[in-house]
Amino acid sequence: MKLRIRGNSLRLRVSKTELLQIAEQGSAEDSIRFAPGTEWRYGIEIKPSGDVAAQFGANSLRVLLPKARVEQWLDDQQVSIEGHQAVGEGKTLRILVEKDYTCLAPRTGEDDSDLFVNPQRAKGGAC
Repeated sequence: MKLRIRGNSLRLRVSKTELLQIAEQGSAEDSIRFAPGTEWRYGIEIKPSGDVAAQFGANSLRVLLPKARVEQWLDDQQVSIEGHQAVGEGKTLRILVEKDYTCLAPRTGEDDSDLFVNPQRAKGGAC
């Protein structure tokens, strides 16, 4: 799972295996270690209904996706799930969860064997 944070925007990209795990088990997560005994976890969980949401606390970040949206996302044509969450003072957090596609040009040190086939491959587009 890849995580990108930029301003008030949060984006997660998931592999084929992670999407299957979310659909079948209700969640998937990853973590990063900063030092011995220091770990920060992030992941995606299905909730029965409602809006896309993010929760932060206790050394973790959770993105909550409504079950119906995840079921639609399983379709090959559905690339992402997007939501916006009010964070106060008239501001919002943009939440985007996407399928992670292979790059069109190989990148040294990257394993894309579990990623989705890039739909741009046939069109000759960039990564």
